[in-house]
Amino acid sequence: MNATLNVPAAASTLIEMISASWMSQAICAAAELGIADQLTHGAKDINDLAQSTRTHPGSLRRLMRALASLGLCAECDDSSFELTVTGALLRTDTPHSLHAWAIWWGRYRWPRPGELGECVKTGRGTRQRGGQLGGRAYRAEDTTAAAVFNQSMVELTRLAASEVMRVRDFSAVNRVVDVGGGFGEMLVVLLAAHPRMQGTLFDVPPAIAGAKEHLARAGVIERCELVAGSFFDSVPHGADVYLLKSVLHSWDDEHCRLILQNCRDAMVNDARLMLVERIMPARMHGGAGERTAARSDLHMLLGSGGLERTQAEFAALLAGTGFKAIEFIPAGLDHWVIEAGRRQRD
Repeated sequence: MNATLNVPAAASTLIEMISASWMSQAICAAAELGIADQLTHGAKDINDLAQSTRTHPGSLRRLMRALASLGLCAECDDSSFELTVTGALLRTDTPHSLHAWAIWWGRYRWPRPGELGECVKTGRGTRQRGGQLGGRAYRAEDTTAAAVFNQSMVELTRLAASEVMRVRDFSAVNRVVDVGGGFGEMLVVLLAAHPRMQGTLFDVPPAIAGAKEHLARAGVIERCELVAGSFFDSVPHGADVYLLKSVLHSWDDEHCRLILQNCRDAMVNDARLMLVERIMPARMHGGAGERTAARSDLHMLLGSGGLERTQAEFAALLAGTGFKAIEFIPAGLDHWVIEAGRRQRD
């Protein structure tokens, strides 16, 4: 131990880390109560806000002051509260909303307190230990959770899609297959930006059923083919780009190899594979980006049994499943675009 360690400062830092779950719980409560929507048009007195949210005024004030400490709202001189720019992202009517993600994380993400230690002992996620393959199967059992999850994925994908388009040029692409694309928000963004582009959304039947309404509302359904199936069996043929956002991190290497092989078999001529994933550092040095990757990695361990991978691990997976000319392009929101071509079979 370093003899010059400032124990009170170190203890304060560690206590803050240990207790950090209070933040997600406070934000989740705010999202479920619709507080940001209530403050859309300006500050509100706590009694008016309590009446509109059907909450206890004194308890609501305590929650609001906690949110103010996080910078999500501001406490005014007259004791009313107003939204900040960051807090406005919890509104449901903003294109950059994170409302559903706040609820998903705070209410559904951790199965039970203390589960992570058991996952570390066994090397298996909670859904694997419960006899399920992993991925999205468990969400079909809870329609409320499924709705929150799917909307949260729409929110995160909408943000990521803008970053993908910023670092990659799709102007010459005629058709994109979004593999495991959920409700198809990645295609919504791409098709809206490229009026001549055609898209294919490929996912399991429950996701395709929900995607139809979402794509119709976005006004791109006429240019989007909806195909239900499993990427463990096959993938639609004939596209210029095969796009997989946050798919591989949900699965172990064996399942990832099967997904990638099916993508490679579906690709012809100069088609490209495009993965949108986080990348784990080869060695941890500390920092916000590393914490984001580590957080996601532990949640993959906890849930589906998947993992976040390093560049070397992605390169090995791709090279071993028939891909070449692998590029790693940093994008925003702690994501990377990993692009590769199809290698001819030996």
